[in-house]
Order: sequence, then structure tokens, then C-alpha cells
Amino acid sequence: MLTCRMSLIGLSIYLFCIIQLQCIVAVRCPVGPNERPIIGILAQEASHRMKSLYNGTYKTYIAASYVKFLESGGAQVVPIWQGKDVSYYENILRQINGVVLPGGSAYFNTTNGYADSARIIYRIATDINLSGTYFPLWGACLGFEVMTYIAAGDQYICKRCYGMNNVASPLEFKSDYRTRRLFKHAPSEIIEILNNENVTANFHHYCVTEEDFAKVGLSNTYRVVTINRDSRDTAFISTMEHDQYPFYGVQYHPEKNSFEWADRLTGIPHSSNAIKVSQYFANFIVDEARKNFNSFRTKDEEKESLIYNYEVTYTSSPKSSFTQCYLFEW
Repeated sequence: MLTCRMSLIGLSIYLFCIIQLQCIVAVRCPVGPNERPIIGILAQEASHRMKSLYNGTYKTYIAASYVKFLESGGAQVVPIWQGKDVSYYENILRQINGVVLPGGSAYFNTTNGYADSARIIYRIATDINLSGTYFPLWGACLGFEVMTYIAAGDQYICKRCYGMNNVASPLEFKSDYRTRRLFKHAPSEIIEILNNENVTANFHHYCVTEEDFAKVGLSNTYRVVTINRDSRDTAFISTMEHDQYPFYGVQYHPEKNSFEWADRLTGIPHSSNAIKVSQYFANFIVDEARKNFNSFRTKDEEKESLIYNYEVTYTSSPKSSFTQCYLFEW
């Protein structure tokens, strides 16, 4: 009996030493939130309007408002390119701490375009979470729509909605919103503002109804957190989150409140309260990324990947809705 007890004690000490040795070698033992989160933003194809402004020089872009939005929450940003093979996305996602699928005007049927790239990212992000590693995904407007499209098995379930372009509105919360990660710990002041004031910027012509959401089985995996109503009083989903994974979709644009200033876009709220809710969302996304501890293999590779390596262009004009953009020739 004594020999057996001593063997168990020895085994415990051995396992403890092995674990500690792994921590020392890998320098990856998380003792708290990741203090240097890096989030990827998927580039999307330049619109016809943008191509006409720059004589077709640029093929893809990232609106700088998304970059600044994430930076305001304490993250660094890496651009993610379109049209790459699966190994590229596998490699980049396993070195960063989350992904944003931005809004815009890209089509879903473009070969190697926004939707094809988002589909690969969605699958890999799902696999990462299934393996037990926390990996957040955030989709805004077009990003929200492409998430429903992919999750529904490439079924486009958006319908035409009316009066939701260049409009600020409040959110209508579902009764169980406090059980959802996105608003579970939100200060009462933030909920009050979102519920009563025109602080979410809407720039979309298409919406997803709860009925269509349920028809394709998405209500089995995603939870509707808020709804809105268009000018014809048609209710549509404005916020959703995955039941298991840290996947979030919003039909509105919290990044615009603080960082987009085109005079003609009267639907972007810039009030003090609008900025507060924008900052709340930025902090939430980045805090989700802090729960992931992926990192680049080397500091040099990290530095070469960051958005700081690219120039930002002042794009504001009567034809452009973005104050600044990162423009890419590929």
C-alpha cells in the first residue's frame, strides 16, 4: 500500500513538472486575458463606384472605420485577402485572435470573392471552436448577411426591406436578451440608450425575417437578440449570436458612429450616447478576442502582417461613403 501511494505521489509530481515545462517552452500559458489581441478584417472587392473614382486601379479595400473601431477597443488589425487557397486562411486564422466580416456592397456569386473567402473563414472558425479554442467572428451588415447565407448552406434568405438606408434607429430587444453573451454584462445605461435612441446606423436594402431564419433551420443554432422594423413595419433581425460559438452578426454599423463623417450620410449618429454604444461594441469584440491566445510564429511575421504596413487614403467625396480606406491593387 505504501509503495502504491508513493507511486501515485511520484506520478503527480512528474505530471506537474511536465505541464510546467511545456509552459516554459511554449511561453503560452494563459494566466489572464490576451493583452495584445490581433483581429483580421476580410478585404472585399471594390465597388463600381470606387473603381470609377480611382480609374480601376484598386481591386479590394478595407474601410478604415473598421480598423479604427477595433483599435479603439485595444486590438491590432491584420488584413485578410480574398481569393486565396484554404491553406492561406488556415494559416492566418490560427495566428490571430478573431475575424471581422465587414459591411459593403459585394456580391455573393463572385468567384473567389467576398462570400467564397468568408465561407472558408466561417468553416475554419467553426473547426477552431469545435477543437476547444475560443475564436470570435463578427459580421456587420453585409457580414451579417453572408453569415446567414453560409450558415443556411448557401441559401440567400434576405428579402427586400424599405427605408433602412441612411437611417439611424434604436433596437428592440428580445425578452431574454440578458441571457445572451453580447448584452449579458452591458451596463443598464447602454441598454437604455440602444432601446430608446436613434444610435444604430443602418445602410441596407435587404433584411432577414425571423420566419425565413427559422425556415432554413438557423433558429436551431443562432439566437435572435434584437429586431428592428422597416418603414413598412416589417420586422427583421438586427442582432444575432450563435448558441455555442462566439459568432455575432449585426445588421447595423456600430463602427460608423465614431469614424465616418460624410456630410450626406445623415443616418450616422454622432451624439455622445451614439459614441458610447459604439465604444461598447468595440470593447466587446476585442474582449472576445482577448479570450484567444493564438499568436504569430515570430515577431517579424507579425509585424509584416499588420495593417500598419499599408497606407490609408482619404476617400471622402460626393461619391464615396467612407472617410478613409485602405486600397489594395490585388
